[in-house]
Amino acid sequence: MQHTQMPWSRWTSRVARTVGRTWARLHYAYHVEPTWLEVNYHRLTLPGWPATLDGLRVAHLTDFHCGHHMPLRYLEETLARTLAEEPDLIALTGDYIHKGYRYVPTVARLLGRLQAPLGVFAVLGNHDYAVRNALGWRRYPRLHQAVTEALSQVGICVLRNRTVTIHHRNTQLHIAGLEDLWSGVVDPQATFAQTCPATPRLVLAHNPRTAELLYPHRCDLILSGHTHGGQINWPGLGRFMLPRRARRYAAGLFQLPHGHLYVNKGIGYGWRFRFNTRPEVAIFSLHAPATPALAPALD
Repeated sequence: MQHTQMPWSRWTSRVARTVGRTWARLHYAYHVEPTWLEVNYHRLTLPGWPATLDGLRVAHLTDFHCGHHMPLRYLEETLARTLAEEPDLIALTGDYIHKGYRYVPTVARLLGRLQAPLGVFAVLGNHDYAVRNALGWRRYPRLHQAVTEALSQVGICVLRNRTVTIHHRNTQLHIAGLEDLWSGVVDPQATFAQTCPATPRLVLAHNPRTAELLYPHRCDLILSGHTHGGQINWPGLGRFMLPRRARRYAAGLFQLPHGHLYVNKGIGYGWRFRFNTRPEVAIFSLHAPATPALAPALD
């Protein structure tokens, strides 16, 4: 039985195509996609959502990672595009700075431009706690306080294991915010202690796995970030930069027993590389279930 070998010219041609394709992808992943923002629209019908809040628009932004590596013009354009959507409420879910104190005033100045009729609400992320892994070791022990104070001074309501109640169209709405999961101080019981289960509730939590701690509390919509969608979704390899357990909630919308979870791919990056995982602003339109038409009365 004879074995034929691939002609040298065909082999070199195949290698050249592979190298060229890979180089083009790498160039795109470094120069194009990290700042190629997309605005994603989601129309959600939520069980138990009141008709008086039908059509409420929520803008969700997360993971800015402000630092020397992030183009400020890109961040400014992102905020401008968010404001152009005219949301009723803006939710921010952490990682405002990448590391250290240097860019805390900068990110507060930028985010201070955000305005919405019902307010701008925020929670902290692991980078705001200077925590890089689940062990919870903090390089800058007071960083989270500096971030909280800076955001609060520009009118952003920072929620740290607490819930606030706002009123819209004569209806109450709870906005709950939890500490970052890796901070070691996340406390769902304290967060929901003064809330009413009959009141609709938006929940902000940086790490999506926080949602696993929230059952059976009512959570109409949980907004999270943290994963960056893995930043890389390479053909044949998937989101290989994410740990296996994190891939369960890598990006997008998930239905949980106690509500919906949305994992935003984020605005920024730790290192400048994205592929098939464009940065995003998410815009939600929240709706009540349709009311069945009443049958005509019979004489």
